[in-house]
Amino acid sequence: MSENHPAVGQQSPTRQPSSWINSRTRAAALREFTDSERSPLDVLVIGGGITGVGVALDAASRGLRVALVERRDLASGTSGFSSKLAHGGLRYLAQAQIGVARESAIERHHLLTSIAPHLVRPVQTLIPQNRHLSRKDAAMVYGGMRMGDLLRRTARTSSSLLPGPSRISAQEVALLTPAIDKRELRGGLTYWDCQIEDDARLVTALARTAAAHGARVITRCEATDVNARSATLTDSLTGDKYIAYADVVVNATGVWAGDIAEGIRTSPSRGTHLVVRSADLGDPRAILAVPVEGTLSRYVFAIPHPDGVCYLGITDDATPDADPYAPGIGDGDIAFILDTLNSALASDLTEADIVGTFSGLRPLVSDVGADATSDLSRRHVLIDRPGQPLTITGGKLTTYRQMAEETVDAAVRRLGRKDECVTKSLPLTGAAEPGVLRRIDAPARLVRRYGTEALAVAALAEDDPSLLEPVSARSPILGVEVAYAVLAEGALHVDDFLDRRVRAGFVPADREDIRWECTKIFERTAAALRTRN
Repeated sequence: MSENHPAVGQQSPTRQPSSWINSRTRAAALREFTDSERSPLDVLVIGGGITGVGVALDAASRGLRVALVERRDLASGTSGFSSKLAHGGLRYLAQAQIGVARESAIERHHLLTSIAPHLVRPVQTLIPQNRHLSRKDAAMVYGGMRMGDLLRRTARTSSSLLPGPSRISAQEVALLTPAIDKRELRGGLTYWDCQIEDDARLVTALARTAAAHGARVITRCEATDVNARSATLTDSLTGDKYIAYADVVVNATGVWAGDIAEGIRTSPSRGTHLVVRSADLGDPRAILAVPVEGTLSRYVFAIPHPDGVCYLGITDDATPDADPYAPGIGDGDIAFILDTLNSALASDLTEADIVGTFSGLRPLVSDVGADATSDLSRRHVLIDRPGQPLTITGGKLTTYRQMAEETVDAAVRRLGRKDECVTKSLPLTGAAEPGVLRRIDAPARLVRRYGTEALAVAALAEDDPSLLEPVSARSPILGVEVAYAVLAEGALHVDDFLDRRVRAGFVPADREDIRWECTKIFERTAAALRTRN
């Protein structure tokens, strides 16, 4: 790439779009807190994961004055380490959580059809019928799939978007998942669900849409001394302190919720994923789901991603003492995932095939008598006690919008207002239906990741076409993505870009390969942003 291209960002509008979040909007938002006692916020949201940004968007879109603070970066906790799926409820039916399953199907529908059709897309899932799945068990699994499809119809999701379940031949199974063991393969069972381009990208899009509706989004800012009407904020970059006053404070800190709210019992559950090259599985065209031995309610998945990797997982282990930012890989996790998946493959994957790992903690709310975290309810809990912040915790990534709606409903009751929720049909920045996206004249990678904003991202290369080239011969990441992360997506450090605006950190060798080039573009863009009028 060119060493002498002009300062990135000079081509951007003199007056930046309202959805942009960056170092300048952050500084402006912090300055506002010096006057906040005279003019308090309506809502202060603490936590920059999927739930927090969902609450910020819901509140801002109702016309409330909102600020969100996050002590690290957007999606730096649980929300950045999911399987990148928008589940329609089938997995919860298997656990007899009917209400959770129905809620998941409805929220999947909103994501796919209105909220984020540029980031959420249909994906086929395949369960092979082999020697490990008896005919009787296959019939039970297929019955569950049909019940899941009933949820799809109840949510009014068209079968043209998510076809119903089907039985397919062994030959079709091999076409979808070439690495499958064909011995004793009788065929397969398939159903359709939704895959998210990336969970951290969804969080970022929500935060930017909230900003477009007037919310102030402030990362690298820690909240302490939190009460029902205020919090002390410490700027992690400068050490400066502020007092933020709000009529309602919302605790949306996930696995950290108990640090602010009293009486919350959570049982953090670690979900571990392994990362392999898609080529090692024959470049599968569908998600492969293999039942864990002895149960039909738990599966190990091989989830293909467009960037040439597959995510293998997932575990579900109680991990009460793990670091929520870096829970690590549990003893036996790798063997458990590989052994389960290898039972369906022609050639075993080994530890040598693993190019990366990631794991995160789910903030499961404890149920009395639950024996294992896989049996705990995925329902969320809203705690609304007089004289305390509102606390929202538990739940799932797919149902963040419903969690946010209930939380803001409680907030407007406290405020004595009657503002109605509009987020069921509120599109995120970049959202458009697939037909519109196909007509956008921009690199396919940008359209896939930025939707209708792909043209604006590509335009950052007008004075230096090399920014539309990959940052490395071994990477699909384009230089304009680095610049856009600085200008519009709130990345304050190159690691924010590498680890959350793209997922280079999931494959450490790839991350190291592109780090230097990304750092150069990042620093040039940040310098240009600082000097803009």
